Amino acid sequence: MEKVTVSDWNLADEIHTKEDVIGIIDAALQENDIEFFCKIIGDVARSKGMAQIARDLNLNRESLYHSLSEKGNPSFSTVVKVLDNLGLRLNVSEKIPA
Repeated sequence: MEKVTVSDWNLADEIHTKEDVIGIIDAALQENDIEFFCKIIGDVARSKGMAQIARDLNLNRESLYHSLSEKGNPSFSTVVKVLDNLGLRLNVSEKIPA
């Protein structure tokens, strides 16, 4: 039997284009799960360089990592600042009834 190596899958490794970023964040936002949304923002930030984002925003890197994790609870202003640093902004649209 052939030996198979399994490693942890990391979303940050799969983000390559601005379209990837927009699609992933938009899909996460549509889930209406703030913890999931913050984790996805964290994954995207890690893919682009969390340490540099923290420096750009004058935030503590460890605190930013924690706040953008599944257990974190970032302020809305932190989320907006990170999105802005990534060249993104939030948009609001009408919810389509199921």
